[in-house]
Amino acid sequence: MSLNIRKIGVVGAGQMGSGIAHVCAVAGYDVRLNDMAPERIKSALATINGNLARQVSKNIITENVRKAAVAHIQGAETFDDLADCDLVIESAVEKEDVKRKIFHDLCASLKPEAIIGSNTSSLSITRLAAATDRPEKFIGIHFMNPVPLMELVELIRGIATDDVTFEAAKALVVKLGKHIAVSEDFPAFIVNRILLPMINEAIYTLYEGVGTVEAIDTAMKLGAHHPMGPLELADFIGLDTCLSIMQVLHEGLADSKYRPCPLLVKYVEAGWLGRKTQRGFYDYRGDKPMPTR
Repeated sequence: MSLNIRKIGVVGAGQMGSGIAHVCAVAGYDVRLNDMAPERIKSALATINGNLARQVSKNIITENVRKAAVAHIQGAETFDDLADCDLVIESAVEKEDVKRKIFHDLCASLKPEAIIGSNTSSLSITRLAAATDRPEKFIGIHFMNPVPLMELVELIRGIATDDVTFEAAKALVVKLGKHIAVSEDFPAFIVNRILLPMINEAIYTLYEGVGTVEAIDTAMKLGAHHPMGPLELADFIGLDTCLSIMQVLHEGLADSKYRPCPLLVKYVEAGWLGRKTQRGFYDYRGDKPMPTR
């Protein structure tokens, strides 16, 4: 038995949520974008429109596809507006208590056969699923940032996830034109388990005075052909997100090699979270980004 997904709800209209809504709409799904703050839904819809227009100008999609995609997306101010969705993907902040509350409240509005996906980048799918009334219909669907550009989606089954749910999620990812990496349900899955300790190590390299911000980023861009240096990438991801993933790794695997660098903690305590706050390892307030140390 397979589940035919036609309508998709997205909870959380931030950078990731709006990206997920964007790619689902382009693939022809009806999308309902939900957020606690109505103004965030509005600004996400404006961002999606701008990004779709940019894709047209770069000949990635046609004008007809853009028009159809815009028509496919609507805001949803309450969970009740997601009642007829076949799949709802949660893309809220990376805090377990926030996500668990969303899942608990969301279940009351959903039809019994609806699948719930989480875009968590590090938290236990099994534990999140336990906050719902349908752990067998719960799965990790982890998109990479920025969603319209990045080709990979990690799929993570919890201990209870059934085959119908897994197959439906796989079919969705293929229809979105993305590649699948299947990960076991361990802290931070595959990409972030490898990527975040590298970023954390780059921050230790800065903290210990081995190299400056510029030297470290240049070294990895030119010495390892990374498109972005690790500190530049940390600013792009958000230093608060980097810290929370390192904390999940450190607590979940109890190995000192995952200890978050004290300098990362200090930047987060200062509210210097990277691009989104205009300051992180670089200061973005001038004409070009300047290293902050």
